[in-house]
Amino acid sequence: MAWTKKYEPRSLRDFVNQKDAVEKFLVWVKSWKPGNKAMLFYGPPGVGKTALVRAYAYENKLDLIEMNASDFRTAKKINEIFGSAMRQRSLWHRGKIFLIDEVDGICKEDVGAINAILKIIQQSHYPVVLTANDIWNPKLSVIRNYSIPVQFKKLSVWDIVKRLEYICQKEGIKVEKSVLRELASRSQGDLRAAINDLEVVGRGKKEITQKDLQVLGFRDKETEIFDALKMIFKTKSPMAAKLAIINVDRDPQEIFWWIEQNVANEYEKPEEIAKAYEALSKADLFRRWITIRQNWRFLVYMMDLMTAGVATAKKEMYRKFTRYEYPQRIKMMSLTKSSREKLKQILKILSEHLHCSTKTVLEEYLPFFKLFIKDPNFKKSLYKILDREQIEFLGLNKQ
Repeated sequence: MAWTKKYEPRSLRDFVNQKDAVEKFLVWVKSWKPGNKAMLFYGPPGVGKTALVRAYAYENKLDLIEMNASDFRTAKKINEIFGSAMRQRSLWHRGKIFLIDEVDGICKEDVGAINAILKIIQQSHYPVVLTANDIWNPKLSVIRNYSIPVQFKKLSVWDIVKRLEYICQKEGIKVEKSVLRELASRSQGDLRAAINDLEVVGRGKKEITQKDLQVLGFRDKETEIFDALKMIFKTKSPMAAKLAIINVDRDPQEIFWWIEQNVANEYEKPEEIAKAYEALSKADLFRRWITIRQNWRFLVYMMDLMTAGVATAKKEMYRKFTRYEYPQRIKMMSLTKSSREKLKQILKILSEHLHCSTKTVLEEYLPFFKLFIKDPNFKKSLYKILDREQIEFLGLNKQ
């Protein structure tokens, strides 16, 4: 079990700081009645927004109904998770509390998802708590009207050090306070990040020294893609590799292509290259399932395979300098973007007239257009649907 989960607070006594937020939450939750506003916790990652709700539910023996809004972006998915739980009592006659994490992860266009959340707030017979990193995100403008904002601040180095000391004591790890202070400083007020880093350098060890911190590099909230690649390819620690992309401001699928492009640049032994590409091929399967099924639960498996899977493919770390390359696939996608958009537009027009999907038009109709275009009647009909430029794009004007 990951240490962030293992040492998650189980009561408010274990909760780290955020005294003002805790007090406001307790006043709200104890006086809450159906029809009241939700509570909206906001602040940077890793400061206890989610942990507070979980600790309160555990301590008070409440059923916690929880979801991450950025993973479940449609009204249907949201209703599947909450549904009748909004009004029904627990089988064991326990109370309930609802937690909707990362509401700022919902796309602005997902009006159905936002309306579903508003419906939960208005109709629920149990308290509803929302969390967000950025409360002033435009997509939260409606939700703000139905919630009470409570700010969570970055934790102090001292608060984080105290929690890290507690974990080391429980794990039987000997460590100097200066090492813990450095871990706390690196995290920039993010306790979850600090615990993750502690686990990277401390799991399975009896002592942590300053030298052990070298594997982490410098934690930057806006990690550059080249720094992330260096961490993945140079470390042998699965946890360090997984953490390498947490703060990279790029889509995971784009990071996938960066890693895929540079495996052969970093690794030299054929068996290590083969093992790394095997991990990437499995990650690619999950990437495809995410695209086809829109099931974002597969994302964690994809990210683990393309980071930890690639990092552990090597026997020893390569101490050479490697110049990482921009992914050829992304270059090609960029160069062909306008052509793909044009084809997409043509397929949409044809699909409306042929009463079928764009995929069917592409795979089953277009291959025969070069034959049919020789028929004057077909050609005349096609020119009524598409303009000359579109027909030229399909390569039919020369027929």
